[in-house]
Amino acid sequence: MVCHCAPVTLCDQPLAEAEFLAVDTETNGLGGGLCELTEVGTVLVGGGELHETWESLARVERPLSRGIERFTGISQWMVDSAPPPAEVLPELAERLRGRVLVAHNARFDARVLRDAFEREGLDWPNPPVLCTVAMARRFAPLVRRRGLAPLAEALGIEVDEVHRALPDALTCARVFCALFPKLCANAPTIGDALELLAPRRRRAPPRAEQEVRRRSPEERPDLSKLPEDPGVYVFRDERGRPLYVGKSVSLRSRARSHFCAPAGWTEKAEIVDYRPTNSELGALVLENRLIKQWQPQGNRKLKRTDGYVYLRCRLEAPYPVLDVDAEPAPGRAVNVGPLKGRKAAGELADQLTSLFRLRHCGRAMRRREHPSAYGQMGRCLSPCLGDLDPNAYRGQVDKALALFAGPEPDAVPRILGHVEEQMREASALRRYERAAALRRRAERLERVLGRLDGVLRAVHAAPRLVLARHPDKERFDAFWLVDGRVADWGPLPGPTELAERTEAALLRRKPRGPAPLPVDEVDEVRIVSSWLADHDAPGLSLAAAPEPSELAAFTTAAVQHPGSKSTLPEDTPIPRLERQSGTG
Repeated sequence: MVCHCAPVTLCDQPLAEAEFLAVDTETNGLGGGLCELTEVGTVLVGGGELHETWESLARVERPLSRGIERFTGISQWMVDSAPPPAEVLPELAERLRGRVLVAHNARFDARVLRDAFEREGLDWPNPPVLCTVAMARRFAPLVRRRGLAPLAEALGIEVDEVHRALPDALTCARVFCALFPKLCANAPTIGDALELLAPRRRRAPPRAEQEVRRRSPEERPDLSKLPEDPGVYVFRDERGRPLYVGKSVSLRSRARSHFCAPAGWTEKAEIVDYRPTNSELGALVLENRLIKQWQPQGNRKLKRTDGYVYLRCRLEAPYPVLDVDAEPAPGRAVNVGPLKGRKAAGELADQLTSLFRLRHCGRAMRRREHPSAYGQMGRCLSPCLGDLDPNAYRGQVDKALALFAGPEPDAVPRILGHVEEQMREASALRRYERAAALRRRAERLERVLGRLDGVLRAVHAAPRLVLARHPDKERFDAFWLVDGRVADWGPLPGPTELAERTEAALLRRKPRGPAPLPVDEVDEVRIVSSWLADHDAPGLSLAAAPEPSELAAFTTAAVQHPGSKSTLPEDTPIPRLERQSGTG
């Protein structure tokens, strides 16, 4: 086998005399071109022994999800204060020079690092790569579980910490040292080791695919004019037709990353242009609208990565039900959220359904001759019997939904207060069993609400003006949200225009209940509400039409004190559901 991944002199070097660098990477957990390096750790190995170590966090472009923060222990604050990849990667390249890269599941780590180098416009050192999984498969065949920690424990190696770069790199280095004598006995040189551990079946890609897999920088569209600012970039073919629309908080870096792992459209891209915005939210909204307008080849489907759900009630049906879904419901509906925690949101829907005696049987209602089990227990009004006035049922639905559309943003006290009021009424009527059941329900509801994370109010409630800030500069996009939809948005205008556009946006407000949500705006409502749930953007309530002086004071406070909420008018922060201790 000819070694293509390193100079011939390095491949011919005796394995026992070589230096190895055990490497582990942590990422933001996203796939493909969205995957970014968050941390890298290395351990120098020589002569079967461990030597110096090195680790560094790396700044990322996209916010980390709460799931990946819990999984790795790397918080958003840690990566925000970390050095940028352009400073971290050259030091890593220096450590890799003249050495063999060793990693557990090395294909993943090598790809992450190669893409990171490509994204920053740096030359990948292209070292020889050895994988400890492949070594275990060949030299420890009786070990069935080949994850890093189980493999190490099977070899008698203690594992103190996992899912951080340096501890995992240390474990990988110790596993490598444990299997290294057997590797030396079977492979005299580095090249022999690479051939010995190479996959036995490697299907060559078609010739056409080989030719377009990676385009050299000289063959790619000119990306030098893209700014390091938020916005939307558009790759076009030679005739100017859109191939792919993408968004980023740093247009140049993100556009470059598409050529790290080319897709079917990248070989056709000849032109790239962009439309700048002042914020990530502006880029998200503009990207969504352009994709729907142009339907480019590369944007087959809008991907969801936020993990939020909505508590929904479709009002068109004569006997509406509460359900939980990842998308807000279109048409005449009330959508509560977005909420993190599908299981807890589903339990909240069940609790409210029983509390207000709504039907549990889903959208399709089968006609019955006798009440269901819920009806017999007094937890359903039994519209399936066919003798219930739809207006009486709708009154119960309105009571349930009113909890999420009150003047105060936090619905938790209203929900628990409603149960406590019923409990007092039951006690006054000496229905003590009923009161005890309601007390248990209140305790359960409190635990369920404590597990939820998100905005516990109807999306259409609380019209407001929200300012989304540029990641680095003192620039803002203004969003007028009315009935849960984007009534208007754009760069933050001057005082006169701001007052005029606010007045025009409020004219779209429906005086009675939520306005019907068009199907083609569902994605935009989800994008905006999910972003606001994840970011503490300054906002001004538009429940009452604000005076121009109030608008001016709000924008002045937001611009002069972007990190301080105390300077903003009341109801400025986007309300969030507080976690309650001991209930998660």
